[in-house]
Amino acid sequence: MPVRLKSSRALCGLAMAAALLLSSCSAPAQPAADTAPDSPAAPAPVDCSVDACVALTFDDGPGKYTDRLLDELTEVQSPGTFFVLGKNVPKFPEALRRMVAEGHEIASHTYDHRDLTKSTREQIEREVSATNKAIDKAAGVTPRLLRPPYGAHGVVYDRLIPMPLVLWDVDTLDWKTLDAKKTVSTALDEVKPGSILLMHDIHESSVQAVPNLVSKLKERGYHLVTVSKLFESRELKPSKAYSRLENPGTKLAEH
Repeated sequence: MPVRLKSSRALCGLAMAAALLLSSCSAPAQPAADTAPDSPAAPAPVDCSVDACVALTFDDGPGKYTDRLLDELTEVQSPGTFFVLGKNVPKFPEALRRMVAEGHEIASHTYDHRDLTKSTREQIEREVSATNKAIDKAAGVTPRLLRPPYGAHGVVYDRLIPMPLVLWDVDTLDWKTLDAKKTVSTALDEVKPGSILLMHDIHESSVQAVPNLVSKLKERGYHLVTVSKLFESRELKPSKAYSRLENPGTKLAEH
C-alpha cells in the first residue's frame, strides 16, 4: 500500500506539471515589434499656396453624360467642381449625391442660365436662392460658390450675389469645337499653376477628353483640386469675382 500511495502522488505531480506545460504552450506568441508589416505612408496634404494646383470645373449639368464623367474622374482619381443649373438638379438628383459621396464640389450656375447683367434684382435673387434650395434638397449641401452664366458680371450685379463668383482663366472651348483632342490641347497650351479650367459635362466630347487631360496634367506635376481647395489659403469674399489663384504655389508633384 505505501508503495502504491507514493506512486499515485508521483503520477499526480507529473500530471500537474504536464498541465502547466500545456497551458504555457497554448498561449499565443506575441509577434516581435520589428516583424509587423509596414503601414503605407499617407499622401502628403496638398497646399496650393506651395504646390502647383489646377481646378477642373464643369458647367451646365447635371445631364445625361454626368454619371459617365463621374466614372472617369473616379478612374483617374481626380476631383472636379460642378457648377450646376438649378433647373437640371431635380432631373438627376442621384448624380449630385454621387458628387458629394465621391469628394467633388457642387457650386451654383444659377437656375435658368440667365444673363445676370440683364436681370432685375428680384430675378437675380431668385436665380441664386432657387438653385441653392434645389441643390440642398437633392444632395443635402449648400453651395458656397457661384459662376455667372456666360461669365457676365459687373459691380452693380455682383453686389446682389451673397457668394463669391468664380470665373476661369482657361476656356477649353469644348462647347465650340466638340472635339476631345482639341479640348485637351487647348487646355494644355494655356494652363499654369493656379488655373481654373472651364469645361461642360453636357457634351460627350468633353467627357471623352477628361482621362487624357488629367493624365497629361499629372505628368506635368499638377495637383488636381476642387475650387474651394485651390483657394483654401485665401479668403473668398461674397460679391467678388475670381478667375484664378493669384500668387499660386509652383512646386510640382514628384512621380
